[in-house]
Amino acid sequence: MDKEQGMSFEQAMDELEDIVSKLEEGEVPLEKAIEYYQQGMKLSKYCHETLQNAEKEMTKLITDDGAKNFSIKEGE
Repeated sequence: MDKEQGMSFEQAMDELEDIVSKLEEGEVPLEKAIEYYQQGMKLSKYCHETLQNAEKEMTKLITDDGAKNFSIKEGE
């Protein structure tokens, strides 16, 4: 089981923000920066998939209740 699957969305976002901050500082050795980047990509994927699943669940709940289908779109 991946580390990401054992954490909440909020925990994953906090860790991702921490990684971004460390990388933005620019004083991380290359090997560590690559490690942070790889972990950040995993966390980003986990968060994206979690949000997609939440959208599907909300859509299902709304359509099951007879309400109109909706979509969460970026930038709205």
